[in-house]
Amino acid sequence: MKNNIAYKTALGAILCAQAIALSFLEGLIPAIPFMPPGAKPGFSNIITMFAADSLGFPMAMIITLVKSGFAFITRGATASLMSLSGGVLSTVIMYLLIRYASEKTGLTGISVIGALCHNAGQLFCSAILTGNSKTFYYAPVLAVFAVLTGVLTGVILKAVYPALEKQKKYLFHIH
Repeated sequence: MKNNIAYKTALGAILCAQAIALSFLEGLIPAIPFMPPGAKPGFSNIITMFAADSLGFPMAMIITLVKSGFAFITRGATASLMSLSGGVLSTVIMYLLIRYASEKTGLTGISVIGALCHNAGQLFCSAILTGNSKTFYYAPVLAVFAVLTGVLTGVILKAVYPALEKQKKYLFHIH
């Protein structure tokens, strides 16, 4: 390939746009009675996991930072900090699992662990922002939700992985 940096930048921009679009669409989902308040399915993490697996840690972290910036623009500073705290922790852990334990854990397992880490990061952030450690009482409810949504996003990632790889190949062939 003539310009690997330009290729990775273009693909990274496309993945960022896809993650933002999924985050936006997720925000349109009305509150469902069984969902914990403020909880989201985390569909944009499908793109983050793909990037971590396919393009490596730096691109996955860039997508995480862009998603946090989108949260800041659309929902404010607190939402951005919550997105950042959960996103950074889950991205680091998902990348390490993809790199060192993907055969044992699988994409769905990694997605579940990533969702659990995302919630843990957010709970720590919430405790710091509120100055109240009682936010951790919310952990069991979030853990159940994280397992359910982690399985869902892992299954979706498996289903769309070929299409994501195909877009990567099409971009690769553009000159």
